[in-house]
Amino acid sequence: MRLKDKVAIVTGGARGIGKAVSELFAKEGATVYIWDLLEEGGQTAEQITAHGGKASFLMISVTDKDAVQKAVADIHAQHGKIDILINNAGITKDKTLQKMSEAEWDAVIDVNLKGVFICTQAVAGYMKEAGYGRIVSAASNVGLRGNFGQTNYAATKAGVIAMSKTWTMELGKYGITANALAPGFTLTEMVKAIPEEHLETIKKQIPLQTAADPIDIAYGYLYLASDEARYVSGICLTIDGGISR
Repeated sequence: MRLKDKVAIVTGGARGIGKAVSELFAKEGATVYIWDLLEEGGQTAEQITAHGGKASFLMISVTDKDAVQKAVADIHAQHGKIDILINNAGITKDKTLQKMSEAEWDAVIDVNLKGVFICTQAVAGYMKEAGYGRIVSAASNVGLRGNFGQTNYAATKAGVIAMSKTWTMELGKYGITANALAPGFTLTEMVKAIPEEHLETIKKQIPLQTAADPIDIAYGYLYLASDEARYVSGICLTIDGGISR
């Protein structure tokens, strides 16, 4: 097992890509803490446990600094370490530039960028003490190439890439790697609700002619969180079927 005895936090782990990551990590031997505001996170944790894995759910907002710090401290007190942080939580509030409200801008920045900062800051000290850590944060291929109607979202994802490169320089000497992962079009619950004809149009724009399944993205997270990637830091791993070539 590639994550045997590791302790991992997965934000936004209730469904979609986060759920796939949580399930895969548990299968690979990690004790997984699923953080989400969706009650489905409890079901995900129960399903993992029912299949012999180790998982717990905490309803928590990544924007609540006090709650995040307490949760991290509690996990560390129980296990004596936190090996892996997967910053997966994120939201969208799409509008074109001139139609986007300040509230819509602020909401996306708060979760997708500030939330990543808060969670990473909370675990960094414990990882430094241990001399080991894997931080992997959700970017997007939108953060590399932009996207119509996503000024706020694209800005956060580009910011996540830049923060990861900065943390590589700041934390590398403590045995901590920091990487970003940029998924492309992925068949999450939300995407599956798109009309089939529109889905097919999108797929035809992708060189591999198909969308990703959440597990395709989860395997990327697994690699970056594993000891196989011990010398990989400061990168943005793009998994999007070649559309960002």
